[in-house]
Amino acid sequence: MTESIGVLESDLLPGPKRITTMPTAKQIDWNIQRAGRSWRKEAMQRWALTPEKIEMVDGKLFDTDQQRLMMLGMLLENLGADAAVRLGDPAIWREAVAALGAKHPR
Repeated sequence: MTESIGVLESDLLPGPKRITTMPTAKQIDWNIQRAGRSWRKEAMQRWALTPEKIEMVDGKLFDTDQQRLMMLGMLLENLGADAAVRLGDPAIWREAVAALGAKHPR
């Protein structure tokens, strides 16, 4: 882990470690392809980005939009963009992509 990704919990605690200083979803170098993929060398770094538990707050999964974006990024890496665009109305997906334009750089 690098300092820009976050600080890990003490190595004295058992089980997988979570990042205590969470980067934003925009700070992650996502590798989202059309087809899903399994994580390799980045697997434990991605695992450290997951919230400690799945909970519902005010009718939404997780507590913050940041947590939701992080999970969405990880799921898109695993499932791929082709699987995502098959959910819902294709016209909505086309509108969202068309709205990206130059004002939403990666």
